[in-house]
Amino acid sequence: MGRSPDYLSRAAGLARLTAEVEGCTLCPRLVTWREAVAADPPRRHAGETYWARPLPGFGDPAARTLVVGLAPAAHGGNRTGRIFTGDRSGDWLFAALHRAGYANQPTSTHRGDGLRLGGAYIAAVVRCAPPANRPTPAERDTCLPYLERELRLLDRVRVVVALGSFAWDGALAALRAVGHDVPRPKPRFGHGAEAAIGPLTLLGCFHPSQQNTFTGKLTEPMMDDVLQRARALAAHA
Repeated sequence: MGRSPDYLSRAAGLARLTAEVEGCTLCPRLVTWREAVAADPPRRHAGETYWARPLPGFGDPAARTLVVGLAPAAHGGNRTGRIFTGDRSGDWLFAALHRAGYANQPTSTHRGDGLRLGGAYIAAVVRCAPPANRPTPAERDTCLPYLERELRLLDRVRVVVALGSFAWDGALAALRAVGHDVPRPKPRFGHGAEAAIGPLTLLGCFHPSQQNTFTGKLTEPMMDDVLQRARALAAHA
């Protein structure tokens, strides 16, 4: 079955954006860090060639659900070249996306592993791995226009799932920038929180970091509930 002209237009726009993101050098501290990590990997990744560039979004151009994270992990996406791929957080996320029917397989190990998303697209507020997983406000603001452009291109999206408070705040800022009315006072992040932003719904989910999953702050049923809620909202929006 052939793709619709709208699908092909979105895909072409996202491909152009991908090329621009991958060549970005706007944040000197992040450029230095991502390359330094690649030059001195831990023993478990010795001999591997790191991506060591910014990460574009990944997924279905016709997605109705957009998942937004904080930033790539130093030895995850910064190594593999795909968002949330090659680390424990990604293992948790893609297993959940598979259970929810968004991914064709429960694992994501490298760019050519056969993973496909249907109905979902994954992005991040910041596209380079930051030291200690802490981007500066200036780095966030410099990178945020990429998320804004993804929101404009992904015009079928009706649900945004924010993984953690940083992603929640970044998603709100991006939604405001593309013209959606954000309620005041600003909606507060929480696991399972919902906020109506124009025609979209923003859902909060604890980030699937080891700090959250190892301690039980985030469990598989908790994440499944959020993604099933996203699917239900997207289907009826």
